Amino acid sequence: MKTLLTLEEIGMALLAIAGLYHYEAPWWIYLLLLFGPDISMTGYLISNRAGAVLYNLFHHKTVAILLYLAGVALVSQVLIFSGIILFGHASLDRILGYGLKLKQGFNYTHLGLIGKKEHERR
Repeated sequence: MKTLLTLEEIGMALLAIAGLYHYEAPWWIYLLLLFGPDISMTGYLISNRAGAVLYNLFHHKTVAILLYLAGVALVSQVLIFSGIILFGHASLDRILGYGLKLKQGFNYTHLGLIGKKEHERR
């Protein structure tokens, strides 16, 4: 099942890349696809809860789809690119095993614990 879900995420990441290509995005937009939404990790400077909320907002595919659709409806290239970037980046994160964050801390995700295992932290 894990392989099937990873393949699905790869397909979604490729769809995002195709979307950027379709809209003739400049080269630097592709860099935002890789790193842009990770600015949301700054929320962890406030607290684990704030970090999780901000991170999840920038990594939730429904938010990405709504931004894209708003961009199409309003004919806004900024919103279209923002939606595509958030969607593709979320897929890339899922491929790497990073999921939506839980309020316990950055390493706690809906896909399980990332990084060192709990017993290795002590």
